[in-house]
Amino acid sequence: MPLRTGIVKDERYMRHETSAFHPESPKRLEAIYRMLESPDMQGKFVLIEPRYAGPEEIGMIHEQWYIEVVAKTAGKPHTYLDADTETSPESYETARLAVGGVCNAVDAVVKKEVDNAFAFVRPPGHHAEADRGAGFCLFNNVAIGAMYAINKLGLRKILIVDWDLHHGNGTQHSFYDDPRVVYFSTHQYPYYPGTGSVQEIGRGRGKGFTVNVPLRTGPGDNEYVKIFRSILQPVALEFKPDLVMLSAGFDIYFKDPLGGMKVTPRGFACLTRIILNIADACCDGRLAVTLEGGYHVGGLTDSCKTVLNEMRGDTHVTEDELKQMEAEANPYIDKIIEAVKDQVRPYWKALQ
Repeated sequence: MPLRTGIVKDERYMRHETSAFHPESPKRLEAIYRMLESPDMQGKFVLIEPRYAGPEEIGMIHEQWYIEVVAKTAGKPHTYLDADTETSPESYETARLAVGGVCNAVDAVVKKEVDNAFAFVRPPGHHAEADRGAGFCLFNNVAIGAMYAINKLGLRKILIVDWDLHHGNGTQHSFYDDPRVVYFSTHQYPYYPGTGSVQEIGRGRGKGFTVNVPLRTGPGDNEYVKIFRSILQPVALEFKPDLVMLSAGFDIYFKDPLGGMKVTPRGFACLTRIILNIADACCDGRLAVTLEGGYHVGGLTDSCKTVLNEMRGDTHVTEDELKQMEAEANPYIDKIIEAVKDQVRPYWKALQ
C-alpha cells in the first residue's frame, strides 16, 4: 500500500524573479512541476495548499527589522540583499508563501493528514541568517518550520538533515545553542559560505547537537551512504526526534554546474531511504522535506522524482543494498568520518 506523500506546489513560486543567467531561476520549479504532472506521476500525491506566513512566524527565526527590510523591497525592481541574493517586485510575498508552504507541510505531517511531505518552494532558505539574506535565500524556510513545530505544534525534538552542496550556515546558527534541534550537514568545504568545519559542534547546552561533515570534492553515492549510516543514523536513533526535516539541495548531483560531488538520482533515493528508516524508527515516519539548491535542471528533476518515489514507497531501497554500498565506499572517506566522530563522540553514547 503506497504511503500518502504530500506535495506543496504553487505557480506563485515563479513570481520570485532573478536576473538572466542567475542559477536560482523559476525554470527549476517549472521543470519539477512538469515532472509532477507527467503521466507516471500525476495523481499520486496529496496536494498541500501553501499560505502566506505572518511576520510573527517568520520572527521565530528572523529579526523584525530584517523582515521589514525585505518587506520594503515589495513592488520595487531588482534589489540586491548581497552579491548573490536579489529580490524582484513580488519576492517578499513569494518568500512568505515559501515559509507558509513549509509550515503547512509540517502541519500535515504532524497531524497525520499525510505520511510525509515535500515542499517544492522557492526562494530557498538555509543560508538566511536571523538578520540577513544570503546565498539566494531570503527567509530560512526549514528553520522556521522547525520552530513552528516546536512553538505551535508542541513537538520537543527536531532533526534537521541538510545534504545540500553548501553548508546551511543560517540553519546552524539558528539552533547552535539549542538542544531541541540536531542539525546534521554534509557539504563541500572549504566552499561557500565558509562555515561548517568539523569543529563547529554547537555551543552551551547545544554542544554536540550540531554535526558537520565537511567534504572535499569527489564523494558519490557509496560515500554518502556510508557517512549517513556511520554518523547520522546512530546519532538520530539515540536522539529520537519527534519530526525529521530535510533540506534537500540537489547540487551534489554529479553534473551540477556549481558542485564537485558525484551523487546520482539513485544515490538520492538511497539517502532518502536512510532518512525514512530513521523517521520510521523514531517518530512514526514523520518527514517533511523542503527544496534548497540544485542547478542542473534535468538532474534536479530526475533526482526529485527518485526521492518522491522512495517517500511514497513506489520504490524501496533494501538494507542489503545499503550495506553493499557502504562496503564499496572508497576508504578515503573513513578519515573524515572518524574526525567527525571524534568531535561529537563525548555527546553521543552511540558513537562511543
